[in-house]
Amino acid sequence: MTDLNCDELVELVTDHLDGALDEETERRVTDHLTGCDGCTAYVEQIRQTITTMASSPPDVELTDEARNALLGAFRDPPA
Repeated sequence: MTDLNCDELVELVTDHLDGALDEETERRVTDHLTGCDGCTAYVEQIRQTITTMASSPPDVELTDEARNALLGAFRDPPA
């Protein structure tokens, strides 16, 4: 198998976060994240989005706090 590029990682991020990748693909994702700050920030943004959305009840508008947390995750990616 070859190394992943950023576009390929984006396609796999949900399965990566769900732990649904096969061992080889997970290794390729992990290897890519080790050397790519942009993708590492992207994965963290998606992780924060999932956490924020999970704290909101279904069929209810986001609170201002949740909306601000979600927007903040995309405005200020983790260092």
